[in-house]
Amino acid sequence: MFLRKRARVETGIDISPLIDVVFILLIFFMVSTTFVKDMKLDLQRPSAASAERAADKALRVHIDRAGQIVLDGQPIKAWMLQSRLRDLLRTSSSKTVLVIVDAQVAVERLIEVVDQCRLAGADDVGVATDKEAG
Repeated sequence: MFLRKRARVETGIDISPLIDVVFILLIFFMVSTTFVKDMKLDLQRPSAASAERAADKALRVHIDRAGQIVLDGQPIKAWMLQSRLRDLLRTSSSKTVLVIVDAQVAVERLIEVVDQCRLAGADDVGVATDKEAG
């Protein structure tokens, strides 16, 4: 009796198409992430589920229901916000600005204030939610 050795056929999974798909997804996410950063406006409406407590050192800009802007306890016009905020940011250790806004304020007014804060030299500008405003 002669026993023949059977040739083992190794079966495997070809993962080269999987690697191609992973690289395509990687490129897609890299391009889309860069696009999101170019917009530079991370807006959250006042009742976000992901809200965290804001830093105590952040400068606060308030916008009331009528659209009136208040900086450092003083009412201020929108065209004066940038220069006043620039002066406060020079003396402040934190370059973070928190915009506390009423839910009824028009989005155009909110964007105008956020834009003025960025032009004044703020590194981070956030929009306060219920949890952040404190």
